[in-house]
Amino acid sequence: MEDVLDEVVSSEDLQKFEQIFHEQLHKGNVTHKAQFEYAWCLVRSKYPTDIRKGILLLKELFNSHPDGKRDYLFYLAIGNARIKEYDKALHYVKAFLEIEPANQQVLTLERQINKRMEKEGLLGMAVAGGAVLAIGGLVGLGIALASSKK
Repeated sequence: MEDVLDEVVSSEDLQKFEQIFHEQLHKGNVTHKAQFEYAWCLVRSKYPTDIRKGILLLKELFNSHPDGKRDYLFYLAIGNARIKEYDKALHYVKAFLEIEPANQQVLTLERQINKRMEKEGLLGMAVAGGAVLAIGGLVGLGIALASSKK
């Protein structure tokens, strides 16, 4: 399975579903289908603002339309993982797996999220470690300069 966390929506699809959503919104009657399709595009956008907007639309659907909970949970997990909200993403994965424990697509998504957390955790520790070394070097240099002036 291709990494669904890297999948990016085409601008054509985003524009198409955005137009449908806004036309219905303007008329005051947005269907669950139109809202879901627009949210589905937004969570696959390359822009974090779009992804967050898609997450909000999906949460609204999750709370108001019980028939699609499975799909909403899946894309809520993807959206949150794409903006690096890994704990929230795993929360949605676990909620999905309570409904359907053997779903391979969701189990794969869970592994992908865990991999990203591990990779970014190690990168985060390396950056923090590098900062500590840099500060330590500056302090050492300051002490050496102060000692040489005496």
